[in-house]
Amino acid sequence: MTLPPSYFDQMYRAADDPWSMRSRWYERRKYALTTAVLPRERYPEGLEVGCSVGELTAALAPRCDRLTAWDASAAAVARAAQRNPGVQVEQRVVPGDPLPPVDLLVLSEVLYYLSPPDLAGLLDQVQTAVRPGGTLLAVHWRHPVADYPQTGDAVHAALRAALDWPRVAAHEEPDLLMDCWVRAPAGDVRAASVAAAEDLW
Repeated sequence: MTLPPSYFDQMYRAADDPWSMRSRWYERRKYALTTAVLPRERYPEGLEVGCSVGELTAALAPRCDRLTAWDASAAAVARAAQRNPGVQVEQRVVPGDPLPPVDLLVLSEVLYYLSPPDLAGLLDQVQTAVRPGGTLLAVHWRHPVADYPQTGDAVHAALRAALDWPRVAAHEEPDLLMDCWVRAPAGDVRAASVAAAEDLW
């Protein structure tokens, strides 16, 4: 089953930053990789689903004219909002709350909390929520966690099966998977090329 908001509320009651996102080099390096693969310098409107305490949010905000960040936990929303005063931070649950149309959708360390049916429902929303020419970025921990309904490998396999958009980047390490797509027709190589966007080829 999908993990309920109460699971995360308990985590934030036990610790201010349950996953040590503010202090670990692993996390800082991951955020640098995450923002580096984005194919556009700026996005008119971005959405980060599962923002936690707002550390990745802080790295994404300078790349967006407007950034909205969601989390299922009220405590996480409060901490992320304090960390990011210029970002609209909201308490939302996926796939229950529909995704709005955006130019950048970031799904980082969030999809393995969903059951396979709920993940399938969210991926249906993703197909239309990302505007044409927009970017979808997914990043997930690969090691199994007893509480999580799925693994990072499983959710990236589901993403790759569901999306026929050109993929800008695919990064694989023992600890994480990262995939970045542009919403464009399958086989549109130029849509996935940062160089083509600047007429370099």
